[in-house]
This record gives sequence, structure tokens and C-alpha cells, in this order.
Amino acid sequence: MVRFIYSLLLYIFIPFAILRLIWRLKKNHAYGRRWNERFGFIKPLPRDKPIIWVHAVSVGETIASAPLVMALMKSHPAYRILITTMTPTASDQVTAIYGDRVEHKYMPYDLPDALYRYLNRTMPTLVIIFETELWPNTVAACKKRGIPVIIANARLSERSAKGYQRIGRLTRNMLNQLSVVACQNREDGKRFVRLGLNVEKLQITGSVKFDINITAETLNAAKAMRANWDAGFSRKAQVLIAASTHQEEEQLIINAFINLKKQHPNLLLVVVPRHLERFDSFYDLACNNGLTVKRYNQDTKVTPNTQVILGDVMGEMMKLYAASDIAFVGGSLVERGGHNMLEPAVLGLPVLSGPHTFNFHNISTSLEQAGGLIFVNNSEELATEVDRLLTDVDHYENTKKRAKQFVNANRGALARLLEIITKVLANSHH
Repeated sequence: MVRFIYSLLLYIFIPFAILRLIWRLKKNHAYGRRWNERFGFIKPLPRDKPIIWVHAVSVGETIASAPLVMALMKSHPAYRILITTMTPTASDQVTAIYGDRVEHKYMPYDLPDALYRYLNRTMPTLVIIFETELWPNTVAACKKRGIPVIIANARLSERSAKGYQRIGRLTRNMLNQLSVVACQNREDGKRFVRLGLNVEKLQITGSVKFDINITAETLNAAKAMRANWDAGFSRKAQVLIAASTHQEEEQLIINAFINLKKQHPNLLLVVVPRHLERFDSFYDLACNNGLTVKRYNQDTKVTPNTQVILGDVMGEMMKLYAASDIAFVGGSLVERGGHNMLEPAVLGLPVLSGPHTFNFHNISTSLEQAGGLIFVNNSEELATEVDRLLTDVDHYENTKKRAKQFVNANRGALARLLEIITKVLANSHH
């Protein structure tokens, strides 16, 4: 009954969801395409191999799930992988990472009829949902067909847990229709149990975000790019990268950079906005601040007077990190919850972040305690801490070393997750 009311409300809200897509269309034309997929109208997938469906809602989850998907392709070659996302940016990321080695569609809305069509046309053997995308009808439809559902790399902040608590019965029923919840840490696990998850379905695996594998190809490309920057700059540059930035914090980053330039004329700022539809607005903002900006996508050559490189590309974040000296991870000077600070840490970059890291609470706190992350509250503190890293060599080397050690010490979640998936597949009768 509770799920019936939930479904009814969803159908009532569909016109608003369509209006939201139309509104987003103004910023990013890709929202106007492939609407059919969101309602489950897709071409049936080939039946030559059983299908593992992996859902990664947006860019962050798509990148974070890549080591797992790559490992699945290697360890389970008899299966076809279907990856679903919710946003065009994540869709582009899937193409950038895998090309045509996986099937890719948008996730259908959580409507019974859309899911009925979708599951008829995809017929997955297993569904793996990444992090915290919990959809009652999706889980129920899979349960009804005997399709196991695993929540991988599961995390649940106190904030989200309170939200799910408001729809207690719906949440409890849904959680107990899952096969396994593979959690990043014990605190998140306790929250799932508090919401009604049967403790036998809970596994603590750690976060697969620690299992980032940087290819030699990426490192070599980054080295060559950095050599080009230094050559074009006609002196050895010092490179600060501000990654996954949001609109409200970009002026603060620019202010810090302008201050730093006075003491550090060789400083080069690389900025990668979180959303590709904002590349142009950042370019305008930097130019309006009197800065000389190069668009990475159009021209990677740096001249002696270049001050800012706009990383207006998809799927090259690790290469840009590897070509830099210090990283600031965005979404954290504003209340967006932060982004993945392990990506720069694995490369041994000192990491800076604003105070708002509620999406990465455990990771950011532990990385700070390990000495690999420095929290800053505003533009002035950002400038002060970057200045300290640029001038105090021991402090810089120490922070670098500790960031890398922290990531290496926490690896292993991927192997644990693969073991769980293999067991579930073995018990699945599809």
C-alpha cells in the first residue's frame, strides 16, 4: 500500500520532471535527447550474453565505479555490462572511459510501467547500484523477477538517513529486498541497519575509491603535457589545480590565485568546473577578472603570459591532476558536500578542501588526520596554505608522502566487492 501511494505520487510529479528536463535543456542541449530511455522505451539488448546492470547516477559515481566495471569485464568476460546514468555529463563520461565496450542507457524513472518495459528489454542477471541510489520500485521489480540487487560502495550520511527515516516503512521494505549492501565503513553500515536492513545482508568492504589504478599511459601523457607547459611558460611552472569547482566558489579561488601570483609569479592555475555546461561561464569570469585564460580543449600550448588553463574536457581529470603540484577539490567552499579527494591523493598531491565535505566525511577526516589533506575555510586561508606548500619544501614533501600512503594503506575494497559479486552470481538462477 505504501509503495502504491509512492508510485501514485511519482505519476503525479511526472509533468514536473518533464518541465525540469526542459528547463535543464537551456543549459545543456543533451537533456533534450533520449527521453524515451527515461520511460523504459529502449531497443532490446542482445541476448548472446547474460547482463550485469551497473547504475552510476552522475559523473562522480561513474568515475568511482570504473575500477569495478573494468575488473568485472576482466573476471567475468561471459557477461555483457550495461551502465545506466541519470545525466548527460555522466553519459559522456561513460563513452570517454569505455567507448563501445559496454552498453549504455539512461536509468528509467522509478515508475512501475517504465521498469516493466526496461527489465523486459534488458533482462539483467544482476543489478549493482553504486553508492546511494535507492529506488523502491526498481528494487521491488527486480525482487519480483528474482534479480539480485547489490548496493556497492554504499554510503549513507546522517542527513540522508534522516530523509529515508521519514518514509520508514517504504525504506525498510526496500532494504530487505536487497541481496547485499556493501558499505564503505561501519558508521554508514550502522545507519542502514537503523533504517531496517537485516544485519546479515550488510558487508563492510571499504571504499573502492581507494583502488584507483593510474595507467602508465596517463602518467606519461601527463609528464609530456607538463613539460610542454614548462616550455611554453619559458620557466618552470608551479601548478595549482582546482578540480570539480562550483559556480559560487570560483570567484574565491580566483581571488586566492591573484593574491598568490604576487609572491609566486610562476604559478599556473588549472580549473576544471564540475559541470561541462559551465565551462563558458568560468571562462568569462576569469577573463572579467583580468586573467589570461587558455582553453585546454582548443589549445594546450601555454605562453609566458598564460595564467589560467580551463580544463574544458571530459575524462581527463587524472591526467590533469598528474600534471599538477597541488590540488584543491571543489564543492567544498560551498555546501555541496565536496568531491573525491582520493584522486589527487593517490598521485601524491597535497590536497586542499573547503569545510563542506559531508559526502566524503569519513574519507576527508581520515585523510586530514593522516596529514594528506588541509582544510581551508575561505579564500584567504586557501592562499595562505598554498603559499606555505610552495615555500616550505619539507611541509610540501611530507603532505605529498602522507596523502599517497593513506590511499595505499586503505586499498582492497575492490577485491572484497568482486568476491561478493561472484558469490551472488553463483547463487543466481538466471
